[in-house]
Amino acid sequence: MNDLDALWAFLVAGVVAVALTPLTARLARRVGAVALPRDRDLHDRPMPRLGGLAILAGVLLASILFLPASTEMRGILAGAIAIALVGAVDDARPGGLHPVVKLAGQFAAAAIPVACDVRVENVTLPFVDPLHLGAWGYPLTLIGIVAVMNVVNFTDGVDGLAAGVCTIAAATFAIIALSLDREDAAILAAATAGAAVGFLRHNFHPASIFMGDSGSNLLGLLLACIAIQGVLKTAAVVALFFPLVILAVPAADATFVVAKRIKYRRPVYSADTWHFHHRFANIGFSQRRTVLYLYAWTLSLAALALAMRFVPYSDDDGNFALGWSLVIVGFGLIALAASIYLVVVLEILKFRRFRERQLRRSGGELSDREIEEEIEREVETGEFDAVGPP
Repeated sequence: MNDLDALWAFLVAGVVAVALTPLTARLARRVGAVALPRDRDLHDRPMPRLGGLAILAGVLLASILFLPASTEMRGILAGAIAIALVGAVDDARPGGLHPVVKLAGQFAAAAIPVACDVRVENVTLPFVDPLHLGAWGYPLTLIGIVAVMNVVNFTDGVDGLAAGVCTIAAATFAIIALSLDREDAAILAAATAGAAVGFLRHNFHPASIFMGDSGSNLLGLLLACIAIQGVLKTAAVVALFFPLVILAVPAADATFVVAKRIKYRRPVYSADTWHFHHRFANIGFSQRRTVLYLYAWTLSLAALALAMRFVPYSDDDGNFALGWSLVIVGFGLIALAASIYLVVVLEILKFRRFRERQLRRSGGELSDREIEEEIEREVETGEFDAVGPP
């Protein structure tokens, strides 16, 4: 096997996903797996789901052609099939599955690769001895896989966002896994990236199909297993750092939304308009602009992860090279600047400016204090009318 297998896996998975996505759209319409527009949604017409089945087909074919039939890979692919089927049932069922049933399905699917030895046995941290998890590795890995599934699922709320972010994440994992001699994980990551970008051809705004839960849960499970097999099972001193940074954008979105729901005593599985893409839409961003900004944020973090892997800032004895360390700091500052720009400038400061103008135009009798109080409430709760284009 050579490194070109990863490239071939990417291409095969991409071609399969591109070719089969229109067929899954037809199947979705036939079985009633169609997303009707709701108040919180950003699409304005019925959209077929089940796009995850095309992604699954691409990953499966590429894996059969380029991956060995090891116990771990069989477990990952079996779990992928299981979660895609659970998601497909959720997509096709009117109103979807009950949240408890869906969560049970996620745990059942995640348990398959965990039972096949896809688990974190120890965590390597800089400057300290590895932390051995022992028997705790099983439940912690299971919870981690399910958490990543839901993180990706939360991101899937605007055309092309989840598919694009997962493409960037999987491609980054592929490069890092190859450098760590984790060829099987690298090939699976490349296949996942190819299938995601192939589906993105039909999912970028204006989308003709959604991936649905069959796709978002599938990509979440694959990314979690890739992170375990390709990064966390290695002796790299910053192994834990890689998945945390690469998946930081969807993780930040999920953390923000769940914290808001808990604060306002709402079920964590309830739908709302507190996601980053909703808040960007409410300050007048188009779907394309929203997605491209979030792509850029994800790319800045992926670049930081790659720099941490390939820039020789430290030797094996923990001695740092000043010049190369400054390069790492530079990548970190770029990622930090992107984070601050998007979260603070775009979501808060720009919203305040446009919302103040709108309130002054529509509510002429409001005092400056009343306008300020209304804006504070809207920033806090995330509940407001669209501001209009900037």
